[in-house]
Amino acid sequence: MSQKFQASVHHRDDLSFVKLAGVIDEDNELTELTDKIHGSTVVIDLGEVDRINSCGVRDWVNWLGRVEAKNVDVVLVECSPAIVAQINLVNNFTGSGVVKSFYVPYFCPECDEEKVLLCETGDMGPPPHEPPICRCDECDLVMDFDDMPDSYFAFLANQRRIVKPERIQSLLDEFNPGDDEKSKIRSRVGSGSLSGANLSSQSLPTVPSLPSISRTSTPGSRPSTSFSHIGSTPGMASSSSGIGLPPEMRGGGAVMVRSSGPLVFALVAVLLVAIAALAVLLLSN
Repeated sequence: MSQKFQASVHHRDDLSFVKLAGVIDEDNELTELTDKIHGSTVVIDLGEVDRINSCGVRDWVNWLGRVEAKNVDVVLVECSPAIVAQINLVNNFTGSGVVKSFYVPYFCPECDEEKVLLCETGDMGPPPHEPPICRCDECDLVMDFDDMPDSYFAFLANQRRIVKPERIQSLLDEFNPGDDEKSKIRSRVGSGSLSGANLSSQSLPTVPSLPSISRTSTPGSRPSTSFSHIGSTPGMASSSSGIGLPPEMRGGGAVMVRSSGPLVFALVAVLLVAIAALAVLLLSN
């Protein structure tokens, strides 16, 4: 999937259908879409939005305000994990709009596969919300929910009923038909992955990063690795629990920072000199 911002607009009667994809950043073209939206309701498909940064959030909120100023009802559908994270972080991210459906992320530790399952907000029931059971397409085992339920489903507490749900569903069936399972499989390798190696560009919200933690590789050890943008925020996995991280990092403990070789040799040399001086003093007596 291309990382460049993409958008398309379609119309049916008094409904507008907008599909966004790629990355919503400072190079977005949201403003150009405003005049293309008309009617009483706009349905915005966000299922293929990989990432949205701070500039994108600002432009999105401002654009959504201009759309709603045209007396248009906003319905968000197929919100990707990146969008769900921002909905939970930014109070006015959805404006006065409602979320009809969203993707829930899962991980299979046996097959190293990730899957996002499309869920309807109306089917989630009252809190506390729990992720639906999802099975791996490879091994048929029950997959692990790849986030924290309390934070990921927090936005459901403020959801309202959708106006004209039948017409909206008919519009979705026409422009965005899905299979019976209504699910998507995304490989852990490549730009379409939801893996931990690509968290900063996929599912994490745009927040200030913590200081990087690094380790120096030594002969016989694994290559050096640095971690950044890891924190405990709504919609984002905790680094202490390992949720949302790749398998090799799940359940990991502290990262040791090894001393450099020259410093060790210097300390050993000083110790040897001290021992030799003590031996000379003892022999001279």
